[in-house]
Amino acid sequence: MLLNPGNTGFASSLSSSIYVDKTELIECTNHVLGTEQRFMCVSRPRRFGKSMAAKMLAAYYSQGCDSFELFKNLKIANSPAFEKELNKHPLIYLDVQWFLSVSRDKGNVEQTVSYIQNEVIKELARQYLDIVKPDDISLSEVLFRIHSRIGEQFVIIIDEWDCLFREEKNDTRLQENYINFLRGIFKGILAESSICLAYITGILPIKKYGTQSALNNFDEFTMINPMPLESYVGFTQEEVYQIYNKYNLDFEEARQWYDGYVFRNNLHIYNPKSVLDAALRGQFGSYWTQTETYESLRRYIEMDFDGLKEAIITMLGGGRCKINTNKFQNDMTSLKSKDDVMTLLVHLGYLAYDAREGEVFIPNQEVAGEFENAVEDGGWEEIMLAIKESEEMLNATLRGDAETVAQGMGRVHMENTSILAYHNELSLSCAITIAYYSAKKDYTLIRELPTGKGFADIVFVPHRHCDKPALIVELKWNSASEGAIAQIKKNNYINSLKNYEGNILLVGINYDKKSKEHQCVIEEYANYYCL
Repeated sequence: MLLNPGNTGFASSLSSSIYVDKTELIECTNHVLGTEQRFMCVSRPRRFGKSMAAKMLAAYYSQGCDSFELFKNLKIANSPAFEKELNKHPLIYLDVQWFLSVSRDKGNVEQTVSYIQNEVIKELARQYLDIVKPDDISLSEVLFRIHSRIGEQFVIIIDEWDCLFREEKNDTRLQENYINFLRGIFKGILAESSICLAYITGILPIKKYGTQSALNNFDEFTMINPMPLESYVGFTQEEVYQIYNKYNLDFEEARQWYDGYVFRNNLHIYNPKSVLDAALRGQFGSYWTQTETYESLRRYIEMDFDGLKEAIITMLGGGRCKINTNKFQNDMTSLKSKDDVMTLLVHLGYLAYDAREGEVFIPNQEVAGEFENAVEDGGWEEIMLAIKESEEMLNATLRGDAETVAQGMGRVHMENTSILAYHNELSLSCAITIAYYSAKKDYTLIRELPTGKGFADIVFVPHRHCDKPALIVELKWNSASEGAIAQIKKNNYINSLKNYEGNILLVGINYDKKSKEHQCVIEEYANYYCL
């Protein structure tokens, strides 16, 4: 079960209705096999394909089975090292979540680490009769003994490596025992000599103690910095396009629902769980977020750290927030600032991270809905009221009712003065995006869209198959809303809507600091077409 588990897990993946070939990951692991870089920790959110990747690696490396037929038509078969390493290595596969569940059933969670070691040693004792005894208690000692006697080097794969830190987050003694167990296997000259590849995968990066990783010989590939394994975090845009082309689903709508995780070279990654469920069920919806209650998200965004609530509201409004990810201790209890909370949410998949700008944001419509659920019952009454009234705000704009729009903006802006700095343009911009929150169902919201002669403040571009007009919104501060419309025309902001054909509404909104009133002017550009 644990030693050379075979290829049945991967075979079931291949038999699924939809299989996306990620076997080129094996070329990456083959490249580091037996090198200083052979210790890999790959972390990503739940239901992002971690276990499938682990089963694939087990099927490829594990002795005692023949996986040639499974892999011969997949991408890895084109690699020169394909057959050289195929089923050539003794392999230990550990699913820590399973061990923890069994220990709970037995009522002795504190013995989880001992249970892992005992079960692996029992299997090793049956395979290496003259070297390992069933009453051995140290797995690291056993592995080194096997290596020193017959030269064997093991591939070790650990799935859900971090579940003790997530599910037993307050049991520091258990966590210390577990880390010491992993150090015994993976650290030190004697231990390292018996390992030719270690691949551990979970949601969280390796726990830090102070500024140091508990396993500092591991290379970590995370949602903060997945390079060079970013294409294996989830499904790429091309892979999603091929799936939805086959299943006759609108790819543009899929982008609104599931796109948003973007890595280097503008590589867009999609959540595999949601993509597959939408294809198999024939409709888009919130599938990934249904696998866990929103209470877990609410617990973190309600933490009383200075600036956290404002950051969440800004991102709900379509904005971005600067973040320092370096102080996060890679656990769920050592949270000391809003940056720690937001970094955790990146690892959990609730926020996307732009490494170049050092900013976080809500990635897509599916996750935005989860944030909306989380704040609804959490004392965020002003925000929820604005979100619920946003449908009327959009309808008033579309029918040209400038007075209702101005009144709605004043209400949203005023009701959130306790959270947002009232007298600045950033707060007005945030208030506007909250006021138009429901527009996200039909529009893509773009802040500061380049126009060649400056930046349009906020542009709402209709989704494909939406018959509503585009909106160009210009904000003014202690000026005049008519001046905002004039600026849109003078700087030719309309030409920023490339390849758009249809009506355009120009919306100018001004806040008068002295009177504390909002003014609005709405003007229509009819039958517009821009090449």
